[in-house]
Amino acid sequence: MSAADPTTLGLAGLAFVIAWVTANAITPRIREAAVRFGIVDRPDGRLKRHEEPVAYLGGLAVALGVLVALGVTYRFGQEILAVLLGSAIVLVLGLIDDLGSLSPKAKLAGQLLATLVLVKAGVRIQLVFLPEWVALPLTVLWILAATNAFNLIDIMDGLSSGVGAVAALCFGGIALAAGRESTAFVGLALAGALLGFRRHNVEPARIYLGDTGSLFAGFLLGALAMINDYTLVHRIGAIAPLMILGVPLFDMLFVMYIRWRRGMPVMLGSPDHIALRLRKWRLSTRATVRVNVAVSALLGVAAVAVMISPQAVALGVIGGLVLAALVTAVWLRSIDMSL
Repeated sequence: MSAADPTTLGLAGLAFVIAWVTANAITPRIREAAVRFGIVDRPDGRLKRHEEPVAYLGGLAVALGVLVALGVTYRFGQEILAVLLGSAIVLVLGLIDDLGSLSPKAKLAGQLLATLVLVKAGVRIQLVFLPEWVALPLTVLWILAATNAFNLIDIMDGLSSGVGAVAALCFGGIALAAGRESTAFVGLALAGALLGFRRHNVEPARIYLGDTGSLFAGFLLGALAMINDYTLVHRIGAIAPLMILGVPLFDMLFVMYIRWRRGMPVMLGSPDHIALRLRKWRLSTRATVRVNVAVSALLGVAAVAVMISPQAVALGVIGGLVLAALVTAVWLRSIDMSL
């Protein structure tokens, strides 16, 4: 790996700080506007049990934080412009959904359009052992999975912003170590923006990311995962992005499995998410969020270990995580979610 020089490290750190300050400062103003115009999430007594309506549109603060930070610290190239353009498309898509309502098909179509922007610009899964006819559909599947998985975990105060910040820090740190400046700057800017927003999002949340922010952050994380270096030691390192985004991906697969077993549409909302099951079990909201963020951090460390360790050790780490995931899934399914 060719680590970044001190100037790059300083500018990347500055991007993190600027994004944090911008998102932290602008979030209260966006909250005031959302409340004034009635753009709020109202409790329904089932999935939404907060005591009073909570403002949407927090994602605008996160997006602004990222853009301001990058505008001040980084020179845009084609790759990053394509990533930001695709992110802007899903940002607008989420905004429309927060302002009214979009069908799942319309949201999926918009996400596909944003993904095609990446593919057209050459932003795709780039593994030398994968032929292009496999890499292209895998790229589309990956972006859709990452975007929607992150969108699905936005169900609890501080959860998605905390998990997203950890994942963005992991991608940014790996990129800095590998000398991938573009990925490092975007990753650290996203982490800073999410942490700045998170001050207003922890329980009791005063504002939510909404689809505006969860789709934007999920798409950006999925794109960052593809423009990084994981296989410099061995090919098994290619599994690292799955581990870094392990919490939202595991939650999405778990919920889809539960709904499929019940004969329910997989896109239909239901109280089957891992975070909701942990809270039903015995954890408070804040404790549940801490557990998820801690697991995300541990998975990030494990991902780095898989990348730099000998193949035998890497396979052992992956095998242990798969076993732990299966045991956890069986236990979580045993939790009674009936009222």
